[in-house]
Amino acid sequence: MTRHQNKSKALDNALWLNFEHRTCDKQFGVVQSIEHDYLVVPKCHPSIVNEVFEILPESYTSLSYDRIAEIFADCNPLWFWEELKGMFQTANGELLRFILEYNIPFEKLIRYSLASRGYDNQSQWVGFDKAKRIWLK
Repeated sequence: MTRHQNKSKALDNALWLNFEHRTCDKQFGVVQSIEHDYLVVPKCHPSIVNEVFEILPESYTSLSYDRIAEIFADCNPLWFWEELKGMFQTANGELLRFILEYNIPFEKLIRYSLASRGYDNQSQWVGFDKAKRIWLK
């Protein structure tokens, strides 16, 4: 069980945990505690009975600049936001402007990188040929 003062951070944490545990079907949710903070808990936790879970977002496609600013200003960020933030903050500014100017397709670059590792979307080794079929859609 993880406690967060910020509802958005709790939702982000639960989304990551659901992704991380996708191969074992363990699901996490967010509930508000009696102290008015937010708890990230396994949905099968024995102390969670008749609790209403917060609705998790399906994606980050509507991530606002205000929310990004909140994530980047967090003194104790969730590890995956810190990694993503670091990737962009350490990149050469001209390279970032080039990416925007010419619409470099990040999704294709990521898919190609994942295909060249030989693993499927469940992190199981499937070999390079099958990984290419999976990722290079």
